[in-house]
Amino acid sequence: MRFGVFYELQLPRPWNEGDEHRLFSEALEQIVLADRLGFDFAWEVEHHFLDEYSHSSAPEVFLAAAAGLTKSIRLGHGIRQVIPNYNHPARTAEGLATLDLLSNGRVEFGIGEGATRLELHAFGIPAREKRAMALEAAEQVCNMMVLTPYPGFEGNSFSMPCRNVLPKPLQKPHPPLWMACTNRDTIKVAARNGIGALAFNFIDPDEAQTWSNSYYDTIKSDECVPLGWSVNANLAMVSAFSMHEDRAEAIRRGQDNFEFFRYAQQKLVAEDFVPGCSNMWEEFMEARGDASDQLIQAALAHSEFDGSGIGTPDDMRRHLKDLQNAGVDQVIFLQQAGRNTHQNICESLELFAKSVMPEFSGDAKKREDQKSKELAPYIDAALARKNYMQPLAPSEIPVVKASVKSAKVGALGNRAAGSNR
Repeated sequence: MRFGVFYELQLPRPWNEGDEHRLFSEALEQIVLADRLGFDFAWEVEHHFLDEYSHSSAPEVFLAAAAGLTKSIRLGHGIRQVIPNYNHPARTAEGLATLDLLSNGRVEFGIGEGATRLELHAFGIPAREKRAMALEAAEQVCNMMVLTPYPGFEGNSFSMPCRNVLPKPLQKPHPPLWMACTNRDTIKVAARNGIGALAFNFIDPDEAQTWSNSYYDTIKSDECVPLGWSVNANLAMVSAFSMHEDRAEAIRRGQDNFEFFRYAQQKLVAEDFVPGCSNMWEEFMEARGDASDQLIQAALAHSEFDGSGIGTPDDMRRHLKDLQNAGVDQVIFLQQAGRNTHQNICESLELFAKSVMPEFSGDAKKREDQKSKELAPYIDAALARKNYMQPLAPSEIPVVKASVKSAKVGALGNRAAGSNR
């Protein structure tokens, strides 16, 4: 099993001067620590205009900073908003390839579409068309990273003439593709397109087993026709995360913050919102009351506790074994949520790496090799079903007309030379 850390860059109100600077700096320090401890992935989301819930509107910049500070941890767009209204596909392809080169081939390409009216409406995206727009754009991003030159495209959500999109990524044919999934339907969409599933929902092991079965059954079926030029058959699930040797302290440090994540997520989708005027943390704490104290009392009354990622090392082992047995390939920890402190996050990461990670990471390569061998014929068949965009023959590459009839470089040079006299 592989392990990742996940960042929304949450910042509940009230806000003070310097809070955002501290938030970003501490998140980078946590990723550097995760890299040193042996975590496999660091995932960064892209959201826009979501007060308190996410201040991560430019993940390509954040991940580039992380690339310069780390050595081994893979850097995931979890996710990149690929609809052209958010980011033109050519700019996405250029950014991914640049980050892949700078990180020595450590990029993961997660695609998403947005869920809130705050984002969709601001960028003029029809909610009913967002899925089709995202898949169309993502496929062309992959084509841009592979083909020299990119032949051009006339689509429903964007068009682009023939151009050579540069640079090209270090990973060939392109970084692994993932897709944000929140239910059984989107799990199947990911599998039908040969894309790794980033399950951004908090489900129990029984439901995880159902999702896993559905995902891998579809990967093995004739329904699987890859969106990209490779298949990334992997299922990752997000989990709460707060560890301490004292179960009560783990709950005290993590439960309210984790519950705030879910509270804010639902509120932004299902309720009216006044931009710049939210006070979700205070509303959440008032509504929550003493729920965490009651949970602590209930947890202490039993030798075993299902905290779904919150608890002692033994609690975490049981949680992860259940997910591993359900067919989950990667668990992504939501440790930066609500008002969780930098110190508490780092202590949880260190305790996990020392007490739990070795038990699961030791046989990860063996498990992956076995899975790859089992899936190889199905993936080969899926790739054979794909209708690839064909490269242009040299004679088919169009000539791009000059911008002006004649360039006046000499005149510009003379003026520049004259200014130095």
